[in-house]
Amino acid sequence: MNSYSDKALVNRVASRLPEGERFLKAIESIDRHNERDPKRVSNDGVDMGYEFHFSCLLFVKVLSLREDASEALLIAARSQHICRWESPRSDYPEGRAGYLKWRADLKRFHADKTESILAELGYPPEFIETVRAINLKKDLKSNPDSQTMEDALCLVFLESQFPDFRVKTSEEKMVSIIRKTWAKMSAEGQKAALNLNLRDEEARLVGLALKG
Repeated sequence: MNSYSDKALVNRVASRLPEGERFLKAIESIDRHNERDPKRVSNDGVDMGYEFHFSCLLFVKVLSLREDASEALLIAARSQHICRWESPRSDYPEGRAGYLKWRADLKRFHADKTESILAELGYPPEFIETVRAINLKKDLKSNPDSQTMEDALCLVFLESQFPDFRVKTSEEKMVSIIRKTWAKMSAEGQKAALNLNLRDEEARLVGLALKG
């Protein structure tokens, strides 16, 4: 299932792990789930589920921030949005309260799915709990893995989702979103964000947000 261009990268990570084969099986299982996403995208002419595409972007971004990223962090990155389409926003009431409930339930949904996969592959409970804590982004400011996950999510948003998102969003709201995104990142994440190759309009909006 790893038809995406990061197959060599996944194999390289596996080669440095004591249980590399189990890691590969975990990634393959997560990828099979995400490849079923009915929302499809094309990458270099390859048709794939959107969440599979997103998970690969996040995996690569985590490694760009932490070359020595732990097995737990990398599995959490690959599974951070696993099967997201199965729990749509439309299942919850409109408004902020409904949105917050959806987001909280969604994190647990992803963590539960990942836990089930890892347990089936024989990962020990303490490892599974570590992955779960990262998926839930627990202790964000004190857990380096959780913070790296948050940084990577913000960077993928700015680099890959920002262009489509901003054309559907008012400038005022977009600037507010960027400021909130910036506040979630560590100093290292912010530095990486400033080095992104953004298009002119996206760069202009980031500049507006940071000036404020």
